[in-house]
Amino acid sequence: MVGGMIGSGIFVLPAQLAPYGWTSIVAWIVGVSGAMLIAWVLARLTAAMPEATGVVAMCGAGLGPLCGVLVGWSYWIGIWSANAVIALTAVRYLAQFVPMIGATALAQAVSATVLIWLLTVLNLGGARLAGAFQVGTTVIKLVPLGAIVLILAGIAWRGGVGHSAGPYADFALGGLTPALTFAFYAIVGFEAASVAAERVRDPARNVVRAMLFGLALTGVLYLIVCTGIIFALPSAAVANAQAPFALFVSTFWGPWAGLATAGFAAIAAIGALNGWTLVQGEVPLGMARAGLLPRWIGATSTRDVPVAILLVSSTLASLLVLSNATRSLGGLLDFMLRLTAAATIWLYVGACLTALILRIAPVAAALGLAFAAWAMWGAGIEAICLSVGLMLTAIPLYLLRYRAALSEDAPD
Repeated sequence: MVGGMIGSGIFVLPAQLAPYGWTSIVAWIVGVSGAMLIAWVLARLTAAMPEATGVVAMCGAGLGPLCGVLVGWSYWIGIWSANAVIALTAVRYLAQFVPMIGATALAQAVSATVLIWLLTVLNLGGARLAGAFQVGTTVIKLVPLGAIVLILAGIAWRGGVGHSAGPYADFALGGLTPALTFAFYAIVGFEAASVAAERVRDPARNVVRAMLFGLALTGVLYLIVCTGIIFALPSAAVANAQAPFALFVSTFWGPWAGLATAGFAAIAAIGALNGWTLVQGEVPLGMARAGLLPRWIGATSTRDVPVAILLVSSTLASLLVLSNATRSLGGLLDFMLRLTAAATIWLYVGACLTALILRIAPVAAALGLAFAAWAMWGAGIEAICLSVGLMLTAIPLYLLRYRAALSEDAPD
């Protein structure tokens, strides 16, 4: 659970949150608190519907099959758009070794696209090959976080003597909403235990533990690491950094340590991309096998790889990256972070609405729904509209499955 949440988003978020200064701390606290509310709702839903295969099935049971498909489809959109963000993160840290791949937004976009397809080819070889690669990168992502914590502990031990940075932006209520959306993006993934509830032993108890414990631990770690970087360095330097973790470590431990951190962060991001590339076919595959989408979406190779949906997912992630290559370096990542947050939040909206309709944890569901709407608004109109447009593409596919079913049942 914690491993799924500790991904690559934290490696770039200090740069996105640095302009918000003290507001970013409040955003983390509010974001984790809101996520805890939603996690509690998901846990109660899982306990109330132990026969459900996951949160998508729960939404289908409470809101109807079409709404369940829309929620699941939007979650899938969130996964492949997150892959675009992860690929860009990896490229930004790899650029510390090969500067030309990160020199411009176009160079970053092309390099990220190449990386997406390298990992797609790896996953087409089957889960065993991709899994072997994943094992080697899982622990590595903790190394940069550990380095940051050690440096911050040293600064705190000295009482800040010999260290000064700033100034920092004061708390501003107007900046809380966008900062909240960025912070919330980093902790997306806490729903993993309920998305695959059928594979969890005693989900009524273990899903609650996994989500709440994972959220609390990850939230505290991210609050310390992200705000530590922002407040230990000049905010302008952090905001303009392509690789803020490497900048931070090199400032205190020297350039070689910074390069080592960049290497670990790049490997961690590539590992996260590999894992989510494997996962991005699972949600549509599950809906196709449940008869909610056309059967061809669930077609698999001899190695049980959903080839068609895997290729479609990586193509869409590539198009997302390349279509935004005309933006600035900061704008390229900024928009995709917001789109990923908007697309994923629809899952939480669906879960809270389901809980309200079924009268399961209604108070937490109402508060969670309000929080989800708030975080969604922070993504901005452009990202929200695009997430809705992409989500609605599931409707014709949902209707096509009726046509296919009628054709199969028709007499020869």
